[in-house]
Amino acid sequence: MKLNQIKVISFLLIVGAIYWSFTSLLPSKTTDLNTPKTEFSTARALVHLKEISKKPHYVGTEDHTRVKNYLIKQLDELGLHPLTQDQIAINEKWRAGTKAQNIMSRIKGTEEGNALVLLTHYDSAVHSSFGASDAGSGVVTILEGIRAYLAAGKRPKNDIIILFTDAEEVGLLGAVAFVKHHPWAKDVGLVLNFEARGSGGPSYMLLETNGGNKELIKTFNKAKANFPVANSLMYSIYKMLPNDTDLTIFREGKNINGFNFAFIDDHFDYHTALDTYENMDINTLAQQGDYMMTMLNHFSEVKLDKLNAKSDDIYFSFPKLGLISYPFSWVWGLFILAALLFFGITYYGVQKFKLTSHKMFAGFIPFLGALITSGFVAVFGWKLLQIIHPQYKDMLHGFTYNGHLYIAGFSALTLGILFWFYKNPFKAHSSANLMVAPLFIWGIINLLIAIYLKGAGFFILPVFAALAILAMLLFSKRDRKFKLIISTLLSIPTLLVFAPLVKMFPVGLGLKMLVVSAIFVSLLFGLLIPVFKKFRNTKLLANLFLGLGVLLLIVASFKASYNETRKQPTSLVYVIDSDENKAYWASYETELNDYNKTKLGENPTVGNFEKTVGSSKYNTGYKLYKQADVLALPQPLITKTQDTIIGANRHIKLQITSQRNANKMELIANNVVHFNSFTINGESLLKQNKMYVFDTEKKNHVLSYYFTEKDELLNFEFSVPKNEKPSFTLNETKYDLFNNELLNMPKRADSKTMATPFVVNDASIIKRKIIL
Repeated sequence: MKLNQIKVISFLLIVGAIYWSFTSLLPSKTTDLNTPKTEFSTARALVHLKEISKKPHYVGTEDHTRVKNYLIKQLDELGLHPLTQDQIAINEKWRAGTKAQNIMSRIKGTEEGNALVLLTHYDSAVHSSFGASDAGSGVVTILEGIRAYLAAGKRPKNDIIILFTDAEEVGLLGAVAFVKHHPWAKDVGLVLNFEARGSGGPSYMLLETNGGNKELIKTFNKAKANFPVANSLMYSIYKMLPNDTDLTIFREGKNINGFNFAFIDDHFDYHTALDTYENMDINTLAQQGDYMMTMLNHFSEVKLDKLNAKSDDIYFSFPKLGLISYPFSWVWGLFILAALLFFGITYYGVQKFKLTSHKMFAGFIPFLGALITSGFVAVFGWKLLQIIHPQYKDMLHGFTYNGHLYIAGFSALTLGILFWFYKNPFKAHSSANLMVAPLFIWGIINLLIAIYLKGAGFFILPVFAALAILAMLLFSKRDRKFKLIISTLLSIPTLLVFAPLVKMFPVGLGLKMLVVSAIFVSLLFGLLIPVFKKFRNTKLLANLFLGLGVLLLIVASFKASYNETRKQPTSLVYVIDSDENKAYWASYETELNDYNKTKLGENPTVGNFEKTVGSSKYNTGYKLYKQADVLALPQPLITKTQDTIIGANRHIKLQITSQRNANKMELIANNVVHFNSFTINGESLLKQNKMYVFDTEKKNHVLSYYFTEKDELLNFEFSVPKNEKPSFTLNETKYDLFNNELLNMPKRADSKTMATPFVVNDASIIKRKIIL
């Protein structure tokens, strides 16, 4: 076979490996209504999903009650005798509270032991999300999975608890209610939690444990999921982020281990009116079903009290092989071994005159030059695009509808930059000399990993593959064709594991992470130098990739506008400041649009009239506002029923009544307050070995309470040091912008717009100060 033919095969193998690295993450086939009753059917699950996600069903709404009753009926029809738990719950970390309404059922096992919990939440995000993916997908996965399990006539060894929590979206409050108050919580040995942070893509397995993960990884592998997607880098990053799930409450409250199964792609649908039945990725649902059935069949049969461990494993998923794992304790040993091999091979190469010092050092120029340049282009390119398309800043989660095009475009630009930097070095230097620089940089990265981020310890494995390639280039006397094909084959495992990371980071963390994609592409290119060097016209490849990158960015720009399937986030709220007797219309957008200017007019004031910003996921404040007439909205009643000093503490009781059946009450401290005790509607927070229950020194948000019943009161009892004089701002919120005649606001008529998520929106807010 001729060298040119080998080049073509090598190129196709690389493209095929990259393609397989993505397609292997999800099942390619889904099941229909004719699937045997003993198997999971996506079609049957979708029947439930269509019903659940007809309308937004956040806490306190009629549709929330509708979904609750539907789930109770479905569990009852399965013969599972569902129960409900109505419980006031407060999350101290999030400082949120409500009366949660959990739905649960229990299948008795044949043996004594800990119970397995199948967990998800049934409420949708406040206030416009249809909740199809988050977390209707989890609800229907469990419903269909448990139906198939029962249809097979199986009797588990362990008790199985089905738990549909409430109020997850407003503070994990259903999980708090269960863990803190329900007697079943003491029986739990393991939790399987099904979640979503988008509407498609691969579902990642993320662990929750207070100890080591070694036993959890071992038993997960024994369950034999057909499409596992996970790695310990994600696990390490997840532990650093403030993103909690219901499962976090089990870990923190009862030291219970568990697995999250969550998908994050199509992140732009998250918590929006686009989280619908139609947008749910069926292949993703099939993967959730596979996790459900394999995990249920395994963990319902094994002892759940043997899953604690003191040590951690590094792990990563590999197509067809599942999770590959090894101990954290190997990280330093593998690094030292790789370093010894690197210096040994390069020393031998220099001694045999196959490597020369000046050519090895020359290899750093194109690699570092391309790495720095591509990173610069990604960082400032994205900032430039936000200037060109200012509406991108209104996508608060940071991932735009055309985000996948931007990932592909900047990846192509990075490849073009790499080939451009290497067009002359490829001619002047051998592959072996050019490989030294990227290998050295990979080594530095792995040294930092060994010190600071051991969860990424599997990054050392590509180094061993590259060292094998370098050794072959230096020691083998075989011809160029053999070396090219072996170099390609040795690079394929690296591509299978690492190529998906190019996409994962900007999808999960926003397009500001495009720089991480550029770095990954550069690092992978460095290990493929022996392959790419054989391609004759490097300048042509550089121009092709640069052209492709520019073309993709242009296409993305043409897709930057909004339409019926890619709706524009819009916002408008009406705020009354009762103490100042002033009112405002306000929007979170940076630019006027047809929706918000119905009240803001053509010349609103830029900025924020608020000094105390209410809580939101991204701490988003108003960007535009206009003063308005003060409307006669019923004011909240604030009654002080007790104010006494006992010893060193001042004890205060407040009763706050909404005269318009508001959805939410929010308290924000205007000064530093130290709470010695804190009780909401009879539910108290504990000090937990702290001097105070909590204080407002770093965070002025005191409480967000969500009402679930008509005429519900907020009874607030607390004690503070007697010399303190607490001052609060009360924000009473009602999502009545379109049905309050006084506000005179028509619904969004434009099918291209939707409510901006993650903020208080489509609402009227009454502000009052409480000075005590």
